[in-house]
Amino acid sequence: MSGCKKPRAVANPLESTITTPSERILKECHDLYIDNDNGLVKIAESLGVRLLPPRKKIIVMIMGNHSAGKSSFINWYVEEHIQKTGVAIETQGFTFITSGRKRESLTGNATLHLYPHFRPLLEFKGVTDYLSAEISTSKQKKFSLVTFVDTPGLVDGDMVYPFDVNCAITSFGEQADLIFVFFDPMGQALCKRTLNIVEKLSEKCGDKLRFYLSKADEAGRETDRQRVMMQIVQELCRRPGLNKCGFEMPTIYIPNPQKPSRCVNQIDEVCETIEKSINQAVQKTLDQLEKDCNLILSTINRTLEQDRMNVSSNKSNRFNSFLCGVLGIFLPSIFILSFIISTFAPEELDSLVGEGLTKTLYISTGVVVYLWDWIPEDWQIMFVIIFSAACYFMFFLAKYFARQGSKTLTKREKKKLAEYSDYIQDVVKSKKRKLYEEYLRQCAAEYDF
Repeated sequence: MSGCKKPRAVANPLESTITTPSERILKECHDLYIDNDNGLVKIAESLGVRLLPPRKKIIVMIMGNHSAGKSSFINWYVEEHIQKTGVAIETQGFTFITSGRKRESLTGNATLHLYPHFRPLLEFKGVTDYLSAEISTSKQKKFSLVTFVDTPGLVDGDMVYPFDVNCAITSFGEQADLIFVFFDPMGQALCKRTLNIVEKLSEKCGDKLRFYLSKADEAGRETDRQRVMMQIVQELCRRPGLNKCGFEMPTIYIPNPQKPSRCVNQIDEVCETIEKSINQAVQKTLDQLEKDCNLILSTINRTLEQDRMNVSSNKSNRFNSFLCGVLGIFLPSIFILSFIISTFAPEELDSLVGEGLTKTLYISTGVVVYLWDWIPEDWQIMFVIIFSAACYFMFFLAKYFARQGSKTLTKREKKKLAEYSDYIQDVVKSKKRKLYEEYLRQCAAEYDF
């Protein structure tokens, strides 16, 4: 196909080497959207349709009171000491933790450049100066497919944040794929600010929320842990937006070989939740790719069908314009010609145009003269006025129909649409089928016992 080329890989200095099928599938789907020559975003834009490229990673936001173990969990998951940890409120802004080719730390506008789809949200909320990003080379636990968002530690009382922290966290949560809420059992589990934000998030994205009792090994005996969990669940159930049954709150803590604990550690379930979300993201991305292809194809078909209707309508309008114009000229011409011919004697007209044509002219114009004589003299002036207005109206209609023409596609534009359609059918959909087959093979391999 002459007009459309296969998409080129888009270079990104922060991208890591592809290591898993899921990572490659998400990246290739993303590239199909953003290719400079024939990306789906560019094709859709030319058709007046807005598409958003899919993400190459899922976003997991972690929230909770200060010292709830958010940063410690991220460090454990990545297996690298990226985030500061401690009893003090270490995290006062938002930090993106993601994978890349080399270890880097970014702040402010550099972070916005890394996550442009968050730009309107972040600038509106006034948190640009409190953004940072940590790029890690870690490949542990499918980290290459995950971006963590570490949120400010939440406290009650007189703590003043440099921005509307409640609104900012809520907005971040709406954009995330998963929201982990860590409850610290050491006295801050019932932080009202945390509960207020959780209640707000549940209104729009309750299916993303996951609750965990963090630092469970520090909660004392099993009865103490159960008591803390009951207090948290009861408080959550008291909230109008959270009064639903079936709260799950796994107990998690960072494993420490030097400090064994009898407490059940369900931290591996957190990893399974993330992995499940990754698999869902791959499925959603492939499904969305199919839907977007169908949307573009249906838009092209509608555009071509509308163009055919416009061409037919333009032909009809041109014919109507021509007909009204001819009538506007022909009727007064016949009227005037009839009176001119009536002034000539038959012999004079024979000598001018010949006997045969004279008979034809007398017959055709005789009807007009007869009708004129049939009109009473008092009404003849009125007839002329009405007849003139009718002729003028014919000219008006001719001009009106001439202006009713709709814009039609040029041959070049129709050829381009045909190329787009062929490209979507032959290249993109074919690529999608191959990627889907690869994903199914991957799933079969993972569950092949």
